[in-house]
Amino acid sequence: MKGGQAVGVTIGQAAAFADVTVKTVRHYHRHGLLAEPRRDGSGYRRYGSDDLLRLVQVRTLATAGVPLSEIAPLLDAGPEQFAAALNDVERRLTDRIAELVARRDKLYRVADDRALLPDRALAVLDRLSRLDFTPDYVAGQREALVLFRALAPEGLDHFLTNLEHRLDDPEYVELIKRSIAAASWEPDDPRIERLASALAANLLADRELLAIPAGIRIGPDTSARYGLIDHHREDQSPAWARLNALVETELRSAGVPIPHH
Repeated sequence: MKGGQAVGVTIGQAAAFADVTVKTVRHYHRHGLLAEPRRDGSGYRRYGSDDLLRLVQVRTLATAGVPLSEIAPLLDAGPEQFAAALNDVERRLTDRIAELVARRDKLYRVADDRALLPDRALAVLDRLSRLDFTPDYVAGQREALVLFRALAPEGLDHFLTNLEHRLDDPEYVELIKRSIAAASWEPDDPRIERLASALAANLLADRELLAIPAGIRIGPDTSARYGLIDHHREDQSPAWARLNALVETELRSAGVPIPHH
C-alpha cells in the first residue's frame, strides 16, 4: 500500500489491458502459465507490471497457435532455446496451415462439383484420375462437362456413355495422353498429323458412339454450343487447336456430322 492506494490492478483490469477475458486469465492460472498474485489487505489479487507482461506474452503465444502445454517452457527458456522452439512451432503451424488449406480446397471442389455435375460425371472424373491423367487435364474435362451440362443438357448422358466406353479402350487412353503431351509441340510439328489420324481411326472404330442420338436438339446455335464445349482451352495451345481441327476434318470426311464453328 502506498498513500492509501493498492499497488497493481484487479483481474478485470488486467484482462482488459491484455485484451482477454477474466475467464481466460483464470484459465492461464489453472494451467500454471501465470502465477496468481498475492492478495492485498482488502483480499483482492493485484496484478503488477511483471504479471501483465507475462499475461501479454502468454496471450500472444496462445493466439499464435502455440499449444498451452508448450508456452511455459518457451517463456522460461533461454534466448537460443526460445528461438529454436519458436522455429519448431512455426514449422508445425505451417504444416497445419497447408493441411487445412488442402482440406478446404477439397471441400470447395466437392461442394462445387456436386452442385454443378451429376454423380455419373463425377465418377468419370474420378476414373480419369485413377487412369493417371494429369490433374490439369482432369480439371479441363471437369470444366468441359460443366459447359456441356449448361449448353447441351439433353446430350450429357450420351456424351458420358461415349466417354465411359472410350476409357475402356487402352489405345484411346494412350492416344489422349499423347495428345496432352502434344500441348508443348509447335503447331506445324509433323507428329500432329500422325496423331490426328490415329485418333480419328480410333474414334471411327466404334461409329455408333459418334451418332447423334434421338432427342438432341439441332438448331442455328448448335455449332456455337459445340465450339464452346469441344474447343474449351484450345487457346492455351496452338498445337491442340490444330490437332482438334485435323481430327474433325477426318471425321467429317468419314461422314460424321461434326458441326462447323
